[in-house]
Amino acid sequence: MGVGTEIDVSLHIYDTMERQKVPFVPRTEGEVAMYVCGPTVYDVPHLGHGRTALTYDVIRRYLEWTGWNVIVASNVTDIDDKIINRAETEGRTEPEVAAEFTKAYDEQMERLDILPAESRPHATQFIEGMVGIITELVDREAAYVVPNKGVYFSVEGLSDYGRLAGRDLDQLLEDAGQRVDVDTDKRSPLDFALWKSAKAGEPSWDTPWGTGRPGWHTECVAMSLSALGPGFDIHGGGDDLCFPHHQNEWAQVTATGQPFARHWVHSAMVNVAGEKMSKSLGNFTNLAEAIDTAGPRALRLLAMQTHYRRAMEMGREALMAASAAIDRLDAFRRRMTAAGVELTAGDTDPTTVAAFKTAMDDDFGTPVALDHTFSLVRGANGSLDDGDSASAGVQARTALMLFSVLGIEVGFADSVAVSGPDDAEIETLIEQRREAREGKDFATADRIRDQLAEAGVVLEDTSTGVVWHRT
Repeated sequence: MGVGTEIDVSLHIYDTMERQKVPFVPRTEGEVAMYVCGPTVYDVPHLGHGRTALTYDVIRRYLEWTGWNVIVASNVTDIDDKIINRAETEGRTEPEVAAEFTKAYDEQMERLDILPAESRPHATQFIEGMVGIITELVDREAAYVVPNKGVYFSVEGLSDYGRLAGRDLDQLLEDAGQRVDVDTDKRSPLDFALWKSAKAGEPSWDTPWGTGRPGWHTECVAMSLSALGPGFDIHGGGDDLCFPHHQNEWAQVTATGQPFARHWVHSAMVNVAGEKMSKSLGNFTNLAEAIDTAGPRALRLLAMQTHYRRAMEMGREALMAASAAIDRLDAFRRRMTAAGVELTAGDTDPTTVAAFKTAMDDDFGTPVALDHTFSLVRGANGSLDDGDSASAGVQARTALMLFSVLGIEVGFADSVAVSGPDDAEIETLIEQRREAREGKDFATADRIRDQLAEAGVVLEDTSTGVVWHRT
């Protein structure tokens, strides 16, 4: 349930095309249509996939909470050079490879509690639409056929080409001209393939230009327009897609005379040990392993601690720090519950809710929004220390609500492999320690505390009972 029934138009987002924050103005009042570039399914998902998915999930959750009806489409690229190469190497078919890694991706998205998209188009399901787009571009002389190679888009017909990348056409042409592998069959080194002629052993489809397969950039055009229609509100993805992929999507639609995305949103890359994540650097970190290690809520919290447009550190140290923070939040909820504080019904703090909303309306400023939310946790603990359970309740309820807006449910343990005692065993030992202390058996009480400390469990004796968390 959102904060109200009326749509607040105070939301500003950074539009990559405009290079500045702009007021969000939707195509349809009260509705947001958002397309998020999904995975190319040739390998298991990595941390970059996780960050991108979490970014747009939080954007969606916040928009829905504030009253927008959000429609999300997110594709699966199930035909691509990388898929073809893997299939050939492993002696499998392309659909087999794509099915395996689509399943792997979906499993991790479910673990991260990513809200499912209303539309999940697969590239191979939209070949007819792609052929239609390419045909129109050829008819408009925005594209040309190269026999036995395919169909290319003619970039020089668009004076604004490069705008999304923040570079003009002359700059891009100069850079392209410096390459040694420029295709001489192309009219311009910037021209890109809309359709690729068939090669032996590769998947192919019949078209007016012979058999072949689509180019990557055309796939997303067909899928986004089919799912959401022209002029949809937000086109999102990682900033590694800005150029050439998104630029080339924009070029095709612009050449047809249709409106495309009203706003372009890009999330930044992930660093591991201070370096951009990449296979060439050997830090292509497996998303499943990160979730196994730290838990899905920790990964979500870590992603929200850095603004989505800034590169973020997602190494083991950062992950474990986020995991410890989640443990402390769970301990906070346990403390409030033990003290009899009402957490599910009652007033919330309108001042902090307004501050949270101001932060999120400023280009989805999750770091500031989190600061406000953690301040409520500290305030609730302080109020309870002072014996003011009513104030503690207002602050605790507000904090839990705002964490939930970001997709972080506090107090519900993740299924994470941990060493030492599980939660039930910890609670049993804490109860045994309580009984020992009441019986003035302080040696046993101390032994239990030391036992838990060795297992990485810290006990905090408060006026309302024992609160624990893992280190």
